[in-house]
Amino acid sequence: MNVLRTPDERFDGLPGWDFEPRYVEIARPDGAPIRVHYVDEGPAEGEPVVLLHGEPSWSYLYRKMIPVIAAAGIRAVGIDFVGFGRSDKPVERADYTYQRHVDWTRAALDAIGVGDITLFCQDWGGLIGLRLVGEEPDRFARVVAANTFLVTGDQPVSDAWHRFRQASQEIEVFDVGRAVQAGCATTLTAEVLEAYAAPFPDESYKAGVRQFPMLVPTTPDDPATIPNRAAWEVLSRFEKPFLTIFGAKDPISRGAERFLQALIPGASGQDHVVLEDA
Repeated sequence: MNVLRTPDERFDGLPGWDFEPRYVEIARPDGAPIRVHYVDEGPAEGEPVVLLHGEPSWSYLYRKMIPVIAAAGIRAVGIDFVGFGRSDKPVERADYTYQRHVDWTRAALDAIGVGDITLFCQDWGGLIGLRLVGEEPDRFARVVAANTFLVTGDQPVSDAWHRFRQASQEIEVFDVGRAVQAGCATTLTAEVLEAYAAPFPDESYKAGVRQFPMLVPTTPDDPATIPNRAAWEVLSRFEKPFLTIFGAKDPISRGAERFLQALIPGASGQDHVVLEDA
């Protein structure tokens, strides 16, 4: 497996991002180590909040949340998925599978040493994080799901998502900053857009970004369908607190919160939030 590592200087001076980089090494399929980046702020003995980002961002997404969590005496742990942020980036798209992302993230949690987790997951953070909750429910104390869902391929996905997937495969240059801006209700500064794009010096670093849209299960015969269905069997009995915070303007995931609330027992009685202008 050929792996790239983004030069450290790409992350110098990013606005709102002065957190110490931390790394763990986990095994990749060929047995060699692969490095996963995470930030770890707040008291080491605090209850951990694990923040999982989406496509095509990285833990920079949580730059405004991390200081608030840490100041409250809670441990904020933001993990960059393999292929994103400061984590290592396999070059071949075939090296990325849904199962490997789940396994890599589980191994990172093991190496970091966190349990009794409050999970905050957005977009692909939920596709991976909710799967982990379904497979290891005792590891998680509570969940916050933000514009995300655990897809099985048994239901059709939105036309907006299909348009995004097609564009992600056809465009010659995947403009990460532009993709993030398209998901924001406010206009981001040029410096912030550059920070989102910092992990990807050129197209050779974007195999994970290109492949993520292709890994979402859209048919019942997808390789991820059976394990995701099994995770749903557990989630349908998950009684620990489960909160949804959704932006109403998201053309891909809006409305999914209603299904999460109806299907997961722990969502009952929670103060769910829909942000009308997000």
